[in-house]
Formats: sequence, structure tokens, C-alpha cells
Amino acid sequence: MLSGATHDALQRLCRQHGGALALDHLVAAGIDRLPPPGSGGTIERWRILSEVAAHDLSLAKLFEGHTDALAIRHELGLADAETGSRWGTWCAEPPDARVTMEALVDEGASAAPVRLHGTKAWCSGAQGVTHAVLSCWDDAGEPCLAELKLDQAAVTVTDQGWHAVGMAASGSVDVRFDGAVAHRIGRPGDYVRRPGFWQGGAGIAACWFGGALGIARMARRFCGMAPDAHRLAHLGAIDTALAAGAAVLRESAAWIDAHPRDDAHQIALRARLVVEEAAHALIAHACRATGAGPLCRDARFARAVADLPVYMRQSHAERDLASLGKTVLDTETTPWKL
Repeated sequence: MLSGATHDALQRLCRQHGGALALDHLVAAGIDRLPPPGSGGTIERWRILSEVAAHDLSLAKLFEGHTDALAIRHELGLADAETGSRWGTWCAEPPDARVTMEALVDEGASAAPVRLHGTKAWCSGAQGVTHAVLSCWDDAGEPCLAELKLDQAAVTVTDQGWHAVGMAASGSVDVRFDGAVAHRIGRPGDYVRRPGFWQGGAGIAACWFGGALGIARMARRFCGMAPDAHRLAHLGAIDTALAAGAAVLRESAAWIDAHPRDDAHQIALRARLVVEEAAHALIAHACRATGAGPLCRDARFARAVADLPVYMRQSHAERDLASLGKTVLDTETTPWKL
């Protein structure tokens, strides 16, 4: 279980480094040693993710990827990561960027050495991480996972692939592999078959919630001096949006801890979609409550408002709604009750 001391340590780091807080600060302080999803401390894990996101969403993107890599490695039975190492989890699979795996020994062996070829897109934090877990494809066309150290001549971190204003500091660029040495993790298909796949997917919603929480805290501060009835109404709407998001996250974390080996697909989709809707509403109310001033004159507020909609596009929007709807129809009895 995560102690309150970890939360206090994070707050001290935020005050000490401000906007310069970086992933290596969090790793050096041990903030990244979070309870694995489904271990009984899922809500504690998500609280730290949300607090990092409330401070800086681009940093949260790197921190979530790092902690997700540690959780994947733990779930697949690998040894603890090297002390001080910083990890990326690069598993996006756009059709125009695919990495292939060339086996060097028995192709099916877990932890076997392989070589990677191709370009991986949307590699968040590529300029600053030391290792990565990434999705790739073996000679049989099956999806696999590999891990590697990035300090190789056969790894090229480009400056291409990311032109967004929002989440600009996440540095989610293309990385090219020209025969880079890596090691296979697990068996083909393990990435999505793991219970941790959807458990971790629900954890993304905690980051979105944290981004909304950071905006809400700033809006509350900006509205603090003699707010009129309209500003108070917007603050009331912000409160209800946060309450909805927090409630579904707490309920989802409790379900995951009670069913650590079960498929959390429906739970994750519901949490993500509820938090996404709440966050979009919160952004609108925060900007209407505060007016143009903070958007134009407060760099942190403006950056957070630009970052969060981009981060939330990890959601698949109506496709996720349709997928959730299918789980509702596939359930033998109606799932809705108080």
C-alpha cells in the first residue's frame, strides 16, 4: 500500500521544482514505486497519477508510461528494473508505423534476444527515457512485446511526428530501429491478454481526472475574490463534474482490486468515458468562469487547458461508446442499479 508519506513527498517535489519537475526527479525520489494494478492499492496508484497530472499533464504522460512499463514487467514475471532507469511504454499501432522483430534464437522463447526494425510512432519521452517496452510483430505476424535499452547506435530518436501545441512537452516523436538489440517479453499476444491491459487502461482515466483537477484548482483560485453568482454557478458545475469522475474512479479501483484476474474491459471503458465527459464539461465551465485573463496571462492554466483535450484523444470516442454499449447488451441482466 502507498503511504501518505509518498503523497507528501510528491507535493514537496512539486513545490521545490515547480514547472521544472521532471521524470528523473520522480524516479530518484521513489515516487514511481506504485502498487501494481489489482494488488489492493489501485486507488492509491491512481491518486499519485492524478496528482502528477494535476501538476503537469505532459509529465504525467511520461510518468504513466514509465509506471505502466514497470507494471507490465512485474505482471510478466521479469526482474525489477535497474535503479534509476526511466522507461517508456510505446504500444501505439498506427498503420503507417510498424516495428518488426527478428528472432536471434528460438523464436518463441520469452526473454530471448531479438533485433528490431522499423519506426515506432508516438514515443512519449523518447529524448529522456533510458529503456522502453514496445509492441512489435514477429515473423509469423503475431503481436509481441520487447524491451530494450535506448543507448544504441541502432536507435534513432527523431524530431518528427509531433506538431501539437497541446502536450508539446511530452515529446511524443517517432523512433527508428535499425536492427536494435532487444529482448522478447512474454508470449505473442500477452500485451492485450493480461488483466493489467485494461486495468492500466482505466488508470489513464486517473491522469485525465488529474488534469481536470489541476484546472479546477486554478479556476477556484482565480474566482476566489468576490465571485458573482455566475462564477459561483460555474464552480458548482465544476464540483459536480469532479464528483462524478472521482466516484467512478473509486468504484472502478475497488472492482479491480476485488477481481484482479478478471477482464476489466467494461470497467475501464466506463471510467474513461465518464471522466472524459466530466473533464470536457469542466474545461468549458472553468474557462467561462475565469474569462480570457488566465487563458492569456497565466502560462500554467493556458497550457493545462491546451494539454488536456489532446491527452484525452487517447480515447476512441464513439468507438469506445459503441464497445461499452455492446458489453451492456451482452450482459444477461441489466447492469444498472444503485
